[in-house]
Amino acid sequence: MDLNLHSPARRLIELRIEHADLDALVDISSHAIPIDELMLRRLKKRRLSLRDKISQLELSLDPPQPA
Repeated sequence: MDLNLHSPARRLIELRIEHADLDALVDISSHAIPIDELMLRRLKKRRLSLRDKISQLELSLDPPQPA
């Protein structure tokens, strides 16, 4: 059971949830007045980093099929 807590599939789910949370936070922050540009840039950078990690993990879990 402990292995499931650290499985790549579970990590992928956690990253997707964190990405969705950041996405919502970016949307909320972009409509706030006044807009904190520095915070917004940091959130977007973190969101992009998570998207890259998700892509890498998806490729490692499901390698591309030969043509």
